[in-house]
Amino acid sequence: MQTPENNLKIVLAPGNLRRVHHIALNVRDMTASRHFYGTILGLHELIGAEIPATLKELVAAGKVANFITPDGTVLDLFWQPDLEPPNPDPEKAFTRANHLAFDIDSQLFDRALEVLHSNQIAIDSGPVTRATGRGIYFYDPDGFIIEIRCDPSMPTTKQ
Repeated sequence: MQTPENNLKIVLAPGNLRRVHHIALNVRDMTASRHFYGTILGLHELIGAEIPATLKELVAAGKVANFITPDGTVLDLFWQPDLEPPNPDPEKAFTRANHLAFDIDSQLFDRALEVLHSNQIAIDSGPVTRATGRGIYFYDPDGFIIEIRCDPSMPTTKQ
């Protein structure tokens, strides 16, 4: 039987892909999304010389916003005003992405829950506790699922 692995001629070695470089999301309401990612989740919005040269015109036109996570991953938001909300029926929903997960220090997880609740952010599920840590799944303004999780095997930061 022919499998996809049988057809491979050249592959990247494990470890060649070092990290996530950026994540791009289509958003319907740029103002709400900038508030969500920048104010509520506390990500730094790129401004001025921080904006990638390839996106400067789009940012200036209000069609793109860029944020950076503490580990250096860039989150690009692309304004799509005609974007339809996802179908609530999982059998009918289609997306090429499942969710975006952010890691948080375990000492700050309960604070993250408080922030979500106080901002009336719609929760998908959780908080959940697993062997790999605690997590909560919630929605951004366009219905994309976001996870905040803490991994007990990671060292905590000093408060």
